Amino acid sequence: MDMGDPSLVVAAVAVALSLVFLVVAARASRKPGKLPLPPGSMGLPVIGQSLGFLRALRSNTAEQWIQERVERYGPVSKLRLFGTRTVMLTGPAANKFVFTSASLGTEQPQSTRRIVGERQILELMGADHKRVRGALLEFLKPDMLRLYVGKIDGEVRRHLDEYWAGRATVTVMPLMKRLTFDIISLLLFGLERGAVREALFDDFEHVLDGVWSVPLDLPFTAYRRSLRASASARRVIAGITRETKAKLERGEASRSSDLVACLLSLTDGSGARLLSDQEVVDNAMASMIAGHDTSSILLAFLIRQLADDPDTLAAMVHEHEEIAKSKGDGDTLTWEDLSNMKFTWRAAQEMLRLVPPIFGTFRTALKDIEFNGYLIPKGWKVLWTAPATHMDGSIYPEPAKFNPSRFENPTAPPCSFVAFGGGPRICVGMEFARIETLVAMHYLVRRFSWKLCCKENTFVRNIQPWPLHGLPVQLEQKAAKSP
Repeated sequence: MDMGDPSLVVAAVAVALSLVFLVVAARASRKPGKLPLPPGSMGLPVIGQSLGFLRALRSNTAEQWIQERVERYGPVSKLRLFGTRTVMLTGPAANKFVFTSASLGTEQPQSTRRIVGERQILELMGADHKRVRGALLEFLKPDMLRLYVGKIDGEVRRHLDEYWAGRATVTVMPLMKRLTFDIISLLLFGLERGAVREALFDDFEHVLDGVWSVPLDLPFTAYRRSLRASASARRVIAGITRETKAKLERGEASRSSDLVACLLSLTDGSGARLLSDQEVVDNAMASMIAGHDTSSILLAFLIRQLADDPDTLAAMVHEHEEIAKSKGDGDTLTWEDLSNMKFTWRAAQEMLRLVPPIFGTFRTALKDIEFNGYLIPKGWKVLWTAPATHMDGSIYPEPAKFNPSRFENPTAPPCSFVAFGGGPRICVGMEFARIETLVAMHYLVRRFSWKLCCKENTFVRNIQPWPLHGLPVQLEQKAAKSP
């Protein structure tokens, strides 16, 4: 190009001036004080950082993955997960914001809603959330929980007699899944052992496989597997709902019979039912997932911890032997007995801190929101994760160390321990999980001792944590004791 040509020089100047004008106009059009988006990268369309995040979960390096993002971008960063534009927040202040902000809705990614349900408590807001939460709390109120201790006690004893007694080795994780499923299916659906319970158990083994996965509804994908398992489980629960409704009409069931009966029985001031059939099914699904998967993980990892922690085991055994002294042969545990299991519950809380069953969840920005000087645009997802505070050494000194005394006189800032969430949406089943855990540990530590079969004591997160090989242990039965 010959820049000596006057016409070319004029054209170049005109182009330069036009670019300057466009830049100035763009800056002038910005609203004063408009907030920037958080730092970070969206990555590839649809996929974004999903594959890297899932790899970190499944290789048990997710805590490092989070820490690297915080070191690179700070406590607030943007990314794309599971096809959705997302902002990840970390720290106690961020947790409090997520749990209490009225500007954040609980809408999960569409992939999760298709699996778990559109009308379950985690999705609802405002009056609908208050109505459904109130219905679930009716089933979980203290005088109802007292009734469940004996039922849980019976299921635990039967389980140990059938699957543990007389065995030289057992694989703990699948057995804890079995135990918690049997407990929750009895209390939620009134299901005794039989074909229907077995079919539902098979479905729930796969319901969560694709909750946090790339949402590709294609053959052989985890997402497709979850959709099929969810649809099958939903059909079973819908059938149970119809049968329970008929039993209530015939006077063969009452509100206290099980969760489905309770939800179907609730009415407003005019006598109209509080929950639709879809809401009953969706919330039964969500309750089954919460009560089945999370408690089984806690129990399995407590058993894993106790195998190599003689001091904690000795303290726990002592606590339960003291409780047993006041019991007669064959007596079941009572609500009052559970109140004396303080050390066991501190150990359980510490286990939940180290290995939270729920790694994190999403919220949705209902409008443009400011947090920490950044804009979270309307419609974007907000991700919080439990390990971001659970494994923060400034909150929990020596965070990788198992230390139940942390929960004797807690000093961590509010919204640091978030195994059960927090705020108005704190887990409605938290007390139920406590009962389930304490009853199971009472009989386990008094009836058995065990050693790990695998020298490598590791676990992976395939959405939820899973110990190596399902945690096989060598089992030794103690001399018979009562109760």
